[in-house]
Amino acid sequence: MPYLNVTEVESAVTSLATAYPDITQLVTLPEASHEGRTAHALLISEPTAAPKPCVMMIGGVHAREWGSCEILIHLAADLLESHRDGTGLGYGGTAFTAAQVGSLLHRLDLVLYPLVNPDGRNYSQTVKPMWRKNRNPANAGGSPNPDCVGVDINRNYDFLFDFVTAFDPKANPQVSNDPCDPQVYAGPSAFSEPETRNVRWLLEQLPLTQWFVDVHSYSQDVLYNWGDDENQSIDPDMNFRNSEYDGKRGLPGDLTYSEYIPKGDQDAAVLLAEAFCQGVNGVRGLTYKPMSGFHLYPTSGTSDDYVYSRSFADPDQGKVLGFTVEWGAEFHPRWAEMEQIIRDVDAGLVQFCLAAA
Repeated sequence: MPYLNVTEVESAVTSLATAYPDITQLVTLPEASHEGRTAHALLISEPTAAPKPCVMMIGGVHAREWGSCEILIHLAADLLESHRDGTGLGYGGTAFTAAQVGSLLHRLDLVLYPLVNPDGRNYSQTVKPMWRKNRNPANAGGSPNPDCVGVDINRNYDFLFDFVTAFDPKANPQVSNDPCDPQVYAGPSAFSEPETRNVRWLLEQLPLTQWFVDVHSYSQDVLYNWGDDENQSIDPDMNFRNSEYDGKRGLPGDLTYSEYIPKGDQDAAVLLAEAFCQGVNGVRGLTYKPMSGFHLYPTSGTSDDYVYSRSFADPDQGKVLGFTVEWGAEFHPRWAEMEQIIRDVDAGLVQFCLAAA
């Protein structure tokens, strides 16, 4: 099977909801894309007497990262078939018993949103393979430069969005306020884009979400909070909301600023990231590296930091630990290799969910 196009991704999601009506719900996201496409997510929820915590997984955010959609669709199909047939799951050298799969779905709800950026994926697959952003033309200002179209969805969330103020001038976070930046333009304001508003809406509809995974490529890592600076669990006043630290964030190894994370959250995040890596490693021996997002490079406006930051900014919001998977070693692996990557990452995600459960 080759990579799925936009229509095929949506068809796969709706087909799974149709095939497993007793345990799934098709969720229509409220906002169409700039080119008029409507996206769907799949909620997998075994009926139980009491509400369950939820794991939310999204993919297809960066247009050129084609395999992320397939990873989440295959994960959903594998879990649903295993649940229906009462069988286990095998991914190379990593295996899960029927009892483990049953326990996972009995203890957790899962919502999988495989294609957040349908316009971008369509453009990447039909016009410019390395396209990353969405296809919002509003900020181009009449420029003939094709790079002036689009916003990087994974810089458009409301976390340190004003990076010029928040970061040390020498930090060089991987984000831009230039509409013609071909990669990391953050947009005119946080949540300016329908794609990020759809993710926010989904979080609001599922307030029992406790874990969030954004599936990307590439670098064979799993990232956890935070992405703006190194972590520390000593000084709670040293945090992203404190304007006293504006202009000081984002430098490695300095004593001026580190982002506060409670030790319990840090420990939980590390354990879950390690569980993911263990699941991946068992498939065919690949070593994925768990680390904070900052140790890949400093960022702002990302999904994983936004979901975790919500409970700090508003204590009425439930705590959500945020993660980003960076699968593989290239954006468009040959399909035979992508099939192996799907098994790697799905094994890691099942192991992650079992550790969460």
